[in-house]
Amino acid sequence: FVLSVMNGFQKEVRDRMLSVVAHVEVMDASGGALPDWKATAAAAAQDPRVVGAAPFVVAQALVGRGDDRRGAVVRGIDPAEEAKVTDLARGSAALMAQLRPGEWNIVVGVELARMLGAGVGDKITVVAPGGQTTPAGVVPRLRQFTLAGTFSAGHYEYDSALALIHVDDAARLFRVEGPMGVQLRLADVMDARRAGFELQARLGGEVFVRDWTRINRNWYDAVQIEKRLMGIIL
Repeated sequence: FVLSVMNGFQKEVRDRMLSVVAHVEVMDASGGALPDWKATAAAAAQDPRVVGAAPFVVAQALVGRGDDRRGAVVRGIDPAEEAKVTDLARGSAALMAQLRPGEWNIVVGVELARMLGAGVGDKITVVAPGGQTTPAGVVPRLRQFTLAGTFSAGHYEYDSALALIHVDDAARLFRVEGPMGVQLRLADVMDARRAGFELQARLGGEVFVRDWTRINRNWYDAVQIEKRLMGIIL
């Protein structure tokens, strides 16, 4: 009974995490833009376990309104393609459609919006990492976005520290030539670790492959330790 309750809770947490993040990510090994994300996606799709792919740009940034600033992960997505890999985009198609290139709209987690005191239509400032060199010295590189809406994944880590913008806007803001990686959805999420290692071996050293168990390593390791301990106790 105890194990059943624990397994149910762990599955609930896992499913909420995976409504926001992909099962596997394939990124440029140097941290820049992929030379051709569509070619990378096509190569990954040769694995029959892969059922969806979408481009992305991701970076740590400061997100703020007024004088309040919060650290957040800013992810650039293509809304149409993102629906192929995450449940969040699939279930919020109308909201994600507000992320149109060049309009500088942003969607943030409901907790992040609450902490910033921001509502739909408000201006949100994103401060990119690094700076811009000017005759007056190095100044922060920032851009104002319009809050198009909020999402609730039911997982505090993402609801309080994730912001979504269009992939083209993200590339311009973070000064990369295009998508930095490809997100993949698998037919079976539990195949992610093995699929990730096999994709890494097949795609070579020009890319870096990581699966959701590595992205959320602390949680995954804690679950494995907890299962072993409960097995010993019971």
